[in-house]
Amino acid sequence: MAQQVGRVTVITSSQNAKIKLVRALLGRAKERRQAGAFVVEGVRLVEEAHKRDWRFEIVLYDKSLSERGKLLVDRLASHQVEVEEVSESLMKPLSDTETPPGILAVLKFSNFPISNSLDFILIPDQIRDPGNLGTLLRSAAAAGVQAVLLPPETTDAFAPKVVRAGMGAHFRLPVRSMTWEEIGQLTRSANLQMYLADMGGTSCWETDLRRPLALIVGGEAEGASEAARSLADRQISIPMMGQVESLNAGVAGSVLMFEVLRQRRTALP
Repeated sequence: MAQQVGRVTVITSSQNAKIKLVRALLGRAKERRQAGAFVVEGVRLVEEAHKRDWRFEIVLYDKSLSERGKLLVDRLASHQVEVEEVSESLMKPLSDTETPPGILAVLKFSNFPISNSLDFILIPDQIRDPGNLGTLLRSAAAAGVQAVLLPPETTDAFAPKVVRAGMGAHFRLPVRSMTWEEIGQLTRSANLQMYLADMGGTSCWETDLRRPLALIVGGEAEGASEAARSLADRQISIPMMGQVESLNAGVAGSVLMFEVLRQRRTALP
């Protein structure tokens, strides 16, 4: 059902096909894979997707949208993006935040190319917490990682909470789901050293991280899988003081990625 308000048709029915699509994409990874699409929410992420030339399926907004958001909607419409207004009562249950930002977009997956000259990739292994995976993606984009490879048992990188925590990282670097066999083939062909983050490993301060490498960060509960350990050439750790036993996966991976960046920047003349 759609209600006419002035010249604008406002979607008011929860049975509307576009509302059903958004709900399905928000709910399950299987639906996202089948549709080849995912949802981003908020003015900043929608702006970032548009700036990076991602393909929009549809944009939904409600009357609570900010002035900045309204300008964005007009800009998208001028680029032939399908834009629809929905009632606030429909938008609220679609939002993944306590205070809905008033806009969301359905985006098609992008075939972001992986470089033929890899020297720095991230492999989040068995990371099941969406916030941790989003943090890792955001840090990866900031630290110069060229690709993120997601092995089995890692949560879907395009789930709503991961996308929100990634803060636009999805639009800046390739994120691929792969089997361990595929990961092994890619890292061997690129001649990458495989470093596994592990408390029992050599200090990252005492390890030369300037060489081409893949960094494996294990999950919060069980650590790295046996498949990951079998591929690893070396284990590295983060020196810590006090009584802290470990850092969560998002923080630990971020520290190690920026240590790679620090060493490589320091090595420059």
